[in-house]
Amino acid sequence: MPARVTSLWERMHLSDELQAILGRSPKVVIPLSRQDLLEWAVGGPGSQWVEVAYDVPGRGRVVEATVARCRNGAAVNYTDPYMRRRDPDCMVVADDVPSDKPRFAERFSISFDDLRAQVLDWLGDRELVLVPFVAGNRRPGYDALLISPLNAAFFAAGLADLQGMIPGEHIPPGFSPRAIIYLAPPFRHTHCDGRQVVIHHRSPTLHELFSLNLYPGPSAKKGIYGVLLNIGEAEGWLTAHGSTVQVVTPYDNIITIMHEGASGGGKSEMLEHPHREADGRLLLGRNLETGEERHLVLPRGCELRPVTDDMALCHPQLQNDSGKLVVTDAEAAWFLRVDHIRGYGTDPNYERLTVHPPEPLIFLNLHGVPGSTCLIWEHAEDEPGKPCPNPRVILPRRFVPGIVNEPVEVDIRSFGIRTPPCTRRHPTYGIVGLLHFLPPALAWLWRLVAPRGHANPSIIDSEGMSSEGVGSYWPFATGRRVDQANLLLDQVERTPGVRYTLCPNQHVGCWQTGFMPQWISREYLARRGGAKFRPGQIVPARCPLLGYAMNSMQIEGTLLSQWFLQVERQPEVGEEGYDAGAAILTRFFHRELRPYLDEPDLRALGRRIITCCLDGGDLKEYLDLIQPQ
Repeated sequence: MPARVTSLWERMHLSDELQAILGRSPKVVIPLSRQDLLEWAVGGPGSQWVEVAYDVPGRGRVVEATVARCRNGAAVNYTDPYMRRRDPDCMVVADDVPSDKPRFAERFSISFDDLRAQVLDWLGDRELVLVPFVAGNRRPGYDALLISPLNAAFFAAGLADLQGMIPGEHIPPGFSPRAIIYLAPPFRHTHCDGRQVVIHHRSPTLHELFSLNLYPGPSAKKGIYGVLLNIGEAEGWLTAHGSTVQVVTPYDNIITIMHEGASGGGKSEMLEHPHREADGRLLLGRNLETGEERHLVLPRGCELRPVTDDMALCHPQLQNDSGKLVVTDAEAAWFLRVDHIRGYGTDPNYERLTVHPPEPLIFLNLHGVPGSTCLIWEHAEDEPGKPCPNPRVILPRRFVPGIVNEPVEVDIRSFGIRTPPCTRRHPTYGIVGLLHFLPPALAWLWRLVAPRGHANPSIIDSEGMSSEGVGSYWPFATGRRVDQANLLLDQVERTPGVRYTLCPNQHVGCWQTGFMPQWISREYLARRGGAKFRPGQIVPARCPLLGYAMNSMQIEGTLLSQWFLQVERQPEVGEEGYDAGAAILTRFFHRELRPYLDEPDLRALGRRIITCCLDGGDLKEYLDLIQPQ
């Protein structure tokens, strides 16, 4: 492996402690190009396959992952299936700054100072790769740095794609990290019982993340999300958890939709074209009890111009007086989950981009052998016959056709929820119709509770109805829940020109739908533009928490069946099953919202909105609390 220039790090403003560690290391390299990282990821020129392994006291050599050089990129696979998905309990906070998150001292017997010293000492004995980047993608952004063992260069390459690497020769003279990630995989075995752990240590000038595992989700991606949320909490702004797309209709109308939601809520899918059957039709759904299928003929779909995939920066420097929310992408690449792509032809756009990419890609949890083409529908197996539910590909934004790099004004904020099947005999919260409209105050409540939803593929915990909390980004935030709730409420109030919708995926009542509801809703909303509804076209939903339901929906001359719009009309559900499901949803909202009333710092308006919900408020009451424009 060719040695690189090792004095580049001296251009950075680093602490004496860190300079001493880097000076002690046998080798410190900084990539001059993306190609450097990709070569190091597979073991250097000529290497086709490498094991990422470490000597662990008491266990010997532990292989954490393998990396294969494929024709279209590097295929990374973890030997432990547990490491293939984000552990929702991986975050701990190791400082005295106000936080509602678990503290390091509550979970571990060792002091954080001792662990920190051990991690830094361990890194000082390793060959290291440094990746300087800007958290937040581009200005406004914040200098940041990854310090990683060189043999884990695939992790460094993934972070460089996600966050936007600064090549070594282009490090600005004033580069001063506001955040540093230290990667130390063996410590999950020696100190964390094999669990994923990411430790956040915040100070006024530096946010340190100690990533004690090699799955990039909790650190390289969500860890940096936490850094942005922490800075925003101090400065009074936030980074929304949503994908954003400009939708251009066949008639050249443009509408911008930001789709938010918990992991698995359809954010990445909002940037995809609808998946079509072999004959070109769209499969609206399949009835799980009768086997009946319903289709829609849509000769020409809308053009999609992607803006953000997961992290939408809402920085005050971007906002204007339009009454709309203005966002830009906080990332340089997208961490695409492709579990729903199970065969050739499902999504020709992503298949084309990943099979023949402009440059090699980083694949995770996908079957790849040296010299082969890694295919996004060939998922690694957690065990024989059981595909990993979280296959991923990191796709740089610059590879995506039609990408929008400028800030955009959001017309509609959609919220997605994974819903289970619902019937009269087995009622669940799967009572959400294909499309609902929400008053702003009720939309704020949906973001506070942010249901994680049914059969979540991205994280380990996926049973029952649980919450990801404020804005659906709470699992990544390090501060106080009430502060984020207030920031979200301020944002809703300041953007009265935004409309709010709610959209399910996976099931609508007893109909299995996948992500078709949000794709159909996107096509419908774009074609309607800003037109007002006729009297009776939308009606109050039977469950007030669902806002307004559609009474009729017509797309390109096709009138959709009413049971897709109002689930109580499905004979398999009926009012009895619907009301039982509404009770489940209501209990969930009450359980998640009541603790906010114990927070003295909650804004008075927020307290009134939550009280309205707990008292069974109707839509008029929600509208009176925050009037849309």
